Amino acid sequence: MAAKIKKGDKVVLLTGKDKGKSGAVVRVLPKEERVVVGGLNMVQRHTKPTQADPQGGIKHKEAPVHVSNVAIVDSNGKPTRVGFRMDGDKKVRFAKTTGEAING
Repeated sequence: MAAKIKKGDKVVLLTGKDKGKSGAVVRVLPKEERVVVGGLNMVQRHTKPTQADPQGGIKHKEAPVHVSNVAIVDSNGKPTRVGFRMDGDKKVRFAKTTGEAING
């Protein structure tokens, strides 16, 4: 199945502690059906000192979010669902609210 959300897409979170905030997709994990959004869903990890990181301590990082909990932002800045259509011989993603093709 084709990916509705890809790396670099601007998305908005629909649920959770960062509901309503938007950011760009940093990484897509298709097997787990999750995406990592830059700067959102931050968690704390307590790390032991290692040779690579002699300081250790509390590190902040983005945690993955289920793909159903994010929506692509259309040209109007509103969350939208994604559809597929054929433009000539190419399959393209489009925003259901505006009908415009999504770049990427």
